[in-house]
Amino acid sequence: MRRILSTLLAVMLAVQQTAPALAQTPSESVSLTLPAPGSMVRPSAEYDPVIVKGIRVHPDNPLQFDFIVDTGSAESDPDTLKPQAATLIKYFLTALTVPDDELWVNLSPYEKDRIIPDNFGITDMGRDLLAQDYILKQLTASIMYPEEKLGKDFWDRVYRKSQQLFGNTDISVDTFNKVWVVPEKAKIYRSGDVAFIVESRLKVMMEKDYLALANNALEHQPGEQEAARGRSEQMRDVSE
Repeated sequence: MRRILSTLLAVMLAVQQTAPALAQTPSESVSLTLPAPGSMVRPSAEYDPVIVKGIRVHPDNPLQFDFIVDTGSAESDPDTLKPQAATLIKYFLTALTVPDDELWVNLSPYEKDRIIPDNFGITDMGRDLLAQDYILKQLTASIMYPEEKLGKDFWDRVYRKSQQLFGNTDISVDTFNKVWVVPEKAKIYRSGDVAFIVESRLKVMMEKDYLALANNALEHQPGEQEAARGRSEQMRDVSE
């Protein structure tokens, strides 16, 4: 039961709150409809996705589960909800099968040989998480675009900080800011053979990819580390 609960939580936190662009694409499709490289990606409207909220296990039959599905903002159309629920259940079963330390994806431009574990890469869940990471990076680049209001605000703050620190804005700018999406918290209610996730939340955080930068043999000039910290702070402020 402990393994099942932790897996259910991991799937809910890491997968089910998908962007509409991907959620509208059938999981069975071999190719996903993703934004072209370099295209602008706008933040989607707020919505509640279809999610698996709970599970019932059967001690007399360990291979049988009953899933409790929350339809979220979706219309209660069985023809629409059934394939979405089936996809989420596939994610759950994948998370039970793939080792915990292989449930990750990574599209860092400095780690081209570390994208996804081989076993996870052959699953729909691994493919869909990679697609989400791609969309996340497109979205991050789009909100930093200097000709849009939010991007202009970001760069204005960056250069104001540079002026305060160095007395000028003529500095080398590293625009690589690695964005991490990690579980923040979750509350689980268990009664007998039934478990519900009553609250779950993801956390979007930034962290300088020091190891990847070191492997790429990038060298910072004096003062650039302080400027990089300033850019990260400004990006965090703008995103909030």
